[in-house]
Amino acid sequence: MRKWTLPSALLFLSLLLLFADQGRKLQANAEADSEELVDPPKVEDKIGAVPSGLSTDSDVAKREAESISKKSLRSNAEKFEFQAEVSRLMDIIINSLYSNKDIFLRELISNASDALDKIRFLSLTDKEILGEGDNAKLEIQIKLDKENKVLSIRDRGIGMTKEDLIKNLGTIAKSGTSAFVEKMQKSGDLNLIGQFGVGFYSVYLVADYVEVISKHNDDKQYVWESKADGAFAISEDTWNEPLGRGTEIKIHLRDEAGEYLEEFKLKELVKKYSEYINFPINLWASKEVDVEVPADVDETSEEEESSKTSSEEENENEDEDAEKQPKTKTVKKTTYEWEVLNDVKAIWLRNPKDVTDEEYNKFYHTLAKDFSDEKPVAWSHFSAEGDVEFKAVLFVPPKAPHDLYESYYNANKSNLKLYVRRVFISDEFDELLPKFLSFLKGLVDSDSLPLNVSREMLQQHSSLKTIKKKLIRKALDMIRRIADEDPDESTDKDKKEEVSSDNDEKRGQYANFWKEFGKSIKLGIIEDATNRNRLAKLLRFETTKSEGKLTSLDQYISRMKSGQKDIFYITGTNKEQLEKSPFLEQLKKKNYEVIFFTDPVDEYLMQYLMDYEDKKFQNVSKEGLKLGKSAKDKELKESFKDLTKWWKSSLVGENVDDVKISNRLDNTPCVVVTSKFGWSANMERIMQSQTLSDPVKQAYMRGKRVLEINPRHPIIKELRDRVVNNPEDESVKQTAQLIYQTALFESGFVLNDPKDFTSRIYDSVKLSLDISPEATVEEEVETEEVESESDAKQDASASKAEADDAKDEL
Repeated sequence: MRKWTLPSALLFLSLLLLFADQGRKLQANAEADSEELVDPPKVEDKIGAVPSGLSTDSDVAKREAESISKKSLRSNAEKFEFQAEVSRLMDIIINSLYSNKDIFLRELISNASDALDKIRFLSLTDKEILGEGDNAKLEIQIKLDKENKVLSIRDRGIGMTKEDLIKNLGTIAKSGTSAFVEKMQKSGDLNLIGQFGVGFYSVYLVADYVEVISKHNDDKQYVWESKADGAFAISEDTWNEPLGRGTEIKIHLRDEAGEYLEEFKLKELVKKYSEYINFPINLWASKEVDVEVPADVDETSEEEESSKTSSEEENENEDEDAEKQPKTKTVKKTTYEWEVLNDVKAIWLRNPKDVTDEEYNKFYHTLAKDFSDEKPVAWSHFSAEGDVEFKAVLFVPPKAPHDLYESYYNANKSNLKLYVRRVFISDEFDELLPKFLSFLKGLVDSDSLPLNVSREMLQQHSSLKTIKKKLIRKALDMIRRIADEDPDESTDKDKKEEVSSDNDEKRGQYANFWKEFGKSIKLGIIEDATNRNRLAKLLRFETTKSEGKLTSLDQYISRMKSGQKDIFYITGTNKEQLEKSPFLEQLKKKNYEVIFFTDPVDEYLMQYLMDYEDKKFQNVSKEGLKLGKSAKDKELKESFKDLTKWWKSSLVGENVDDVKISNRLDNTPCVVVTSKFGWSANMERIMQSQTLSDPVKQAYMRGKRVLEINPRHPIIKELRDRVVNNPEDESVKQTAQLIYQTALFESGFVLNDPKDFTSRIYDSVKLSLDISPEATVEEEVETEEVESESDAKQDASASKAEADDAKDEL
């Protein structure tokens, strides 16, 4: 055992005290450093409230607490009532039992993205509009305050003025509000809300109180607030931190919506619904990190000291310098930082071979704001090079928009978004796609168009015509591919196997596509002469031989009889009625196939679709039907010459141009057909239903009518004989007029004088019942009403009561 001298002992104690003091200082500094790791940036620099349990500036915390605690509208705020339609919408949402409340987050993120798109577009011509520092960061931020149950969503977009807040969030219902309310009452699917431009109100699925803080460059910072109780308030914001520019929505969550205060839930929703938003979505997220802190100083017991060997003492002396360094240990600490939740590269910039079907489906739902379970029917992802370079993605949606044809010619917004060098420009370019393809959804990103011009100038840019031409071609190829891959549509197995498919789920869906968008294809044939033949290949219809399935023109031609030169069709209101039409009698008997056109637009369509693959179209209800000549035609014509001549003269004033022998009838006595270039009976009905239709034009287009008679029918043969015997017989004239009116009615025409027709029918009935034509209706015998004794007593009592009342008043 080494013996210590007094000086040595004093020196040793001094060193021990010095090391202990330094160790305590180092430990204190390290603990202070670790505390700094926990503290997040101040509220002045970040949105929303600071996560629970963390310290912050006391004044800011006080203002935040004051704002959050206000569950009633501020007393100094300007009060407003919600517009009636908005109130209806909010009542539906608040009282909804809709289970998928998650949609509120995607709608708010989508609105934030739109606001960022607007400010970025304006910055193309005004660089100063973005400002400096954080204001120039185009991003979306999400923050949680678990203690106060507040979820905050902020963007640095264009922001809203006071007038914008009033207009957009309460008093003026957008055009989509009424349409959404009607759709919601029918289907009950809140998933549709984003498609009608009223997605903001979905926030009340989870909130009982909402604050919208907004700052526009041209106005002060304002707060919009509402408890969805029929009123909202707006006031100048003097208590929240300045936004600089943009909008922050503070959602005061209901008790049952606590799950939206969990980070994992928000991350899941952003990935599911908003992964393809074109701006960073940042979450103020917690994170555990490893930090080094000083270890506790161990006191060595006397026993341990006494047990040390001389060699250990020597080692201690040799490691004396090392022992001067304090001992540390690794511990877990919680810190907060912004975490980017959507780091997926824009799909349209990627190689189509590297994009999965699931990614295309997700991108479609984000782009179209359609979050139903249904997937797009097809898509086309391509790049164009040359004089005009652009990338594009086009989608065929599973359902037609609710107002696709109601606002067909008045709509000023397409479903195609235009980007220039990844900057969103507009979705209001009706020059990118023609009207008949406006149901397609997608985007175009061009590097050839200029950035720093107005929308109006850009719309006149020559490159748009080239882009439009290529988009139409790709769109029609995509639709044709759906048709070719439909097993019910293809008759050529080998051809079908040669068609490549990027999406097997498209198989068998062309019938559904036609049901939703067939009218658009027909409108395209009317409007686009350049692509008329390509569009005609996409036509589908039922025929006398299709057995309930849809048929194409190519399939019809493949089944045409030998020697048949025309494509036969008939128009009307429904297939069931057309199948019984007298115009089809001989066609069916001779095994000709006839197309049924039952859509009102078909009448207009066939005015433009005159031929296909060198085959002419023939309306079987008009003149010119050729079914081959019979050896007896000339003989029959001569045999009925007296009847046809007499009948034509007796129909003066009926707009009948001629009476002829028919080649289209079998069991019917006669029909009325129209001239080749005049309106059919179906077209006349359509035009008569038009409120503002020009009657002069109607008279001109109605054209002449032709009465065709069946020379083999007993009625016609008997009528011929009677005319030959006595052409002046009034009863024969009456019968001929009745037969004509009946044929007119059966041929689909509207009778000019229904009363005259019914009178003739009743006269015919009288004759069949051997009732004299002079027989009249028996006169009604009028009898005087005899007042009963009880009625007389009641009347007397009533009169006495009235007299007593008058006496009392006097």
